[in-house]
Amino acid sequence: MQNLKDVPNVEFRAPSIKMSGVEVLDLDTFYRKLSQCKFDPAKPHRINYFCFIYITDGSGGHFIDFKYHPFKKGSFISVNKNQVHAFDLDSRPQGKMINVTEDFFTSIQANIRLPLFSPAHLTRSYKSVFTLNSNSIETCNALLLEIVKAQTGEDCDPLLVQLLFSSLFVLLAPQRKENIQHLSETQALRFNHFLMLIETKFTETRDASAYAEMMHLSYKSLNQLCKLACNQTAKQLIDAHTILEIKRRLTIQSSQVQDIAYELGFDDVTYFVKFFKRHCFTTPSQFKCDFKTK
Repeated sequence: MQNLKDVPNVEFRAPSIKMSGVEVLDLDTFYRKLSQCKFDPAKPHRINYFCFIYITDGSGGHFIDFKYHPFKKGSFISVNKNQVHAFDLDSRPQGKMINVTEDFFTSIQANIRLPLFSPAHLTRSYKSVFTLNSNSIETCNALLLEIVKAQTGEDCDPLLVQLLFSSLFVLLAPQRKENIQHLSETQALRFNHFLMLIETKFTETRDASAYAEMMHLSYKSLNQLCKLACNQTAKQLIDAHTILEIKRRLTIQSSQVQDIAYELGFDDVTYFVKFFKRHCFTTPSQFKCDFKTK
């Protein structure tokens, strides 16, 4: 298994100034450029942007964090910033890869003022892979074509690109089943802020009250926000991210369990094992062993 330090951290590289925030890339073009990659896309790598893959023909599977997700024609694959993923290059389906920066999402929220998206892969309602219905497929194809046309035209209007991309996510939201779509703008921004805090602070604290204090909210208000967004408590979301990061490290690095425990802020290895077992019904060592045999 790879050591976490050896897992490449891949940054967004815009092919042009016009595509500095979002790039729609044909998968055939991606396959042709594989020899130019400084890392192996078929092996786990962590990305610092958002990657969406739309399958127009073919079938196969995509590795996201510790799971292998099957896909088919019409599937939409969602990989969030900081997630570890890998391509199944044996199947080589047809379709599009849409790479998006966090700054682009921020621009959408600033200019369009719609809470269209949340990187809520910790919520139970989140789906890494979902399949579009026939009506949505036609509209999705048209919107992706219009995004490319808007970016490659002589007078590229960034706001037009943002509007077209936002329309795409409005289309996808009901099939992705994100409850955050029902939040107000202020609530959605606060929930996004909480999720980002979890990603950056979970090794320092797993106390929901501490996050509420960081956000200048009461513990009760933060819990109400989380329940409204995804029917989970703040503590459940914090623990979900902690468990996810433990699984990431167990599956892609060769470190000992106690080393991972200390890396993630656990002072007591015994408690670390109990924490993992309470959530996963198995020990970290057994989980790692089971994953190797799959």
